[in-house]
Amino acid sequence: MQSAPACPNAQDVQARQLVGLWHAQFEGLPHGATLLLEPHHEYAGSLSGEINRDGVRSKLAADLDDDGFTLEESSDGVHIAATWLGDVVEGSCGNEIRGSWEPAGGTAHAFVLQRAAR
Repeated sequence: MQSAPACPNAQDVQARQLVGLWHAQFEGLPHGATLLLEPHHEYAGSLSGEINRDGVRSKLAADLDDDGFTLEESSDGVHIAATWLGDVVEGSCGNEIRGSWEPAGGTAHAFVLQRAAR
């Protein structure tokens, strides 16, 4: 009989374990978003992808390192439209990230990212 894979500690989660579909909620904002994170095609150990907010899509680039989770959002693929800074939640097995989302020139909001059911 196989045992279930161990749940990694938050500090042991690696970027490749974040690949997949995620749902985002923002404190104080009525709408969430859906994110798809994939391995970055140019930078090993980094992630890229797309965010969808009610049909409006933007590009993403993300890293997970000792300083936590960092994600940059860009509507044109060049300029940063928003920055996400957060941490993997301890005990979530790498399935939840919490932190602060700040649009360029805007007000920061707390966010919760939760992995979509597999």
